[in-house]
Amino acid sequence: MTRIPILLSAGEASGDMYAARLAAALRKRLDAELFGMGGPHMRAAGVELVADYHEVSVVGITEIVSHLPSLVRAMRKLIGEAERRKPALAILTDFPGFHLRLARKLKPRGVRNVYFICPQFWAWRPWRANLIRRRFAEALCIFPFEEDFFRGRGVNAKFIGHPLAGEVCPALTRAQFAEKHGLDPRLPVVALLPGSRWGEISRHLPVMLEAARLHAREAQRTPQIVVAVAPGLDLARLRALIPPGLRSPSRSGLDSCPSSGDDEQASRPSGHTHPQAPVLVQGQTYDALGAADVSVVCSGTATVEAALLDAPMIVVYRLTALTAALAKPLVRTKFFSMVNLIAGHRVVPELVQDDFTPEKIAAELGRLLDPASAAEQRAGLAEVRRLLGPPGAIDRAADAIATVLRTP
Repeated sequence: MTRIPILLSAGEASGDMYAARLAAALRKRLDAELFGMGGPHMRAAGVELVADYHEVSVVGITEIVSHLPSLVRAMRKLIGEAERRKPALAILTDFPGFHLRLARKLKPRGVRNVYFICPQFWAWRPWRANLIRRRFAEALCIFPFEEDFFRGRGVNAKFIGHPLAGEVCPALTRAQFAEKHGLDPRLPVVALLPGSRWGEISRHLPVMLEAARLHAREAQRTPQIVVAVAPGLDLARLRALIPPGLRSPSRSGLDSCPSSGDDEQASRPSGHTHPQAPVLVQGQTYDALGAADVSVVCSGTATVEAALLDAPMIVVYRLTALTAALAKPLVRTKFFSMVNLIAGHRVVPELVQDDFTPEKIAAELGRLLDPASAAEQRAGLAEVRRLLGPPGAIDRAADAIATVLRTP
């Protein structure tokens, strides 16, 4: 029996993770030959990658210009493989700037498209929902309000729940995490999640670290700082963003771990400074969020993960000035963070663009390290978890896609 060719594509880290899990679920239902664009998770799941998402993963209107050659190359590779293999279906994961164009090119070639994890067009440029209506056979939504939004614009949309619901949990207790990384469990822990792209990290991490320094200067108990680093990022490059005054005086200049990119690496401080040198952990984001008293989180999937872990947070983000100016007239929402958008009201503080300053972050750190304020936020996070739907979103997505394949 001939295997069913299916194109599966993701354009950034979270999409790669979700698409990899979807690939595993599809294989349980179909004898599928999966190929497309993605990253390490999809490759590990057995998807044949003809393009790597690292070539195209960018955020911002102005940033896209410098990446146009890479974007064009990836598009040509995917179209070329689609023409050769003639897939029964293309499953495109978020990343609308690229995937809407890919869908436009695939449809006249006889390929039906499914949007797995719809773009957030309800937040900005809502008229682009019409492109999904014209180019996609079905759109799978992960937030509860999205189904009505897209159906109201003629899209065949279905709410499947969030893929992370029921899947997010730390591997270590707070005490185990502290012991592993040389932390004192009696002292506060602040986790910094600056993002997964270098543009985000370079804009966010220095400000976050300065905020931690300002808070430490005023705090009765100096917090311990943990920087959660996405897998695959160059630790040496990240260390260069840490101000000299916050670097540990260990032999390597910051930490004692090698820089091979191993997911279980960590850098630990040697000796005490004021504030204490940050600890870098890689591939251990859930453990860091679970152990932290409060976290400063780059807006994106990590905020949903923090909510699922019941982890109090401050959400931050900064675009380049030009990108922010171009995007501002297009934004249609009151809130920026997914947590507040899902709740429909302010659950977590948002410090975006001009509000993203060390002074404002330090003030919020002081507030959320107070147990009463943390408990108040946790009540809101519990409501967000309820709204994200029950576990099993990936299986529901795979069932929906199998149904599309069976439908002429």
